[in-house]
Amino acid sequence: MELPGLGEHCSERTCKQLDFLPLKCDACGEVFCKDHIRYDDHKCSSAYKKNVQVPVCPLCNVPIPVQKGEIPDIVVGAHMDQDCKYNPAQQKQRIFTNKCLKPGCKKKEMMKVVCEQCGGNFCIKHRHPLDHDCKGSSHPTSKAGQMYLHCSVQ
Repeated sequence: MELPGLGEHCSERTCKQLDFLPLKCDACGEVFCKDHIRYDDHKCSSAYKKNVQVPVCPLCNVPIPVQKGEIPDIVVGAHMDQDCKYNPAQQKQRIFTNKCLKPGCKKKEMMKVVCEQCGGNFCIKHRHPLDHDCKGSSHPTSKAGQMYLHCSVQ
């Protein structure tokens, strides 16, 4: 028993398969089966409206506009030769620039870790006054240690 009211036939000339879940091409508006829905599969004449790819410069990561009929590789090559703003020195920016001031320590941190007592910049391991032989005040203790000393005196 055939159900002629359900589904649609594929618009591809060589297929014409009755498909119960037909797919409509978003470029040309024709109906196709799952085997012919891609632009290349049904040789879509309107594919240029939807199938647009913009090449990106591999050096500066800027999208390069390509006019219809131009070869993207040639346009990107011309951009690299003339207009590219690539700066190799900019790529080599250092993130870890804050060197620990503790003698013998060569660690560097992304952010400054400043001692509240002496004002020196230290790594995470040496950030506490007791860890870097702090000379900023007479009592090299943390705030918690100062509170303990203050409470024990009273």
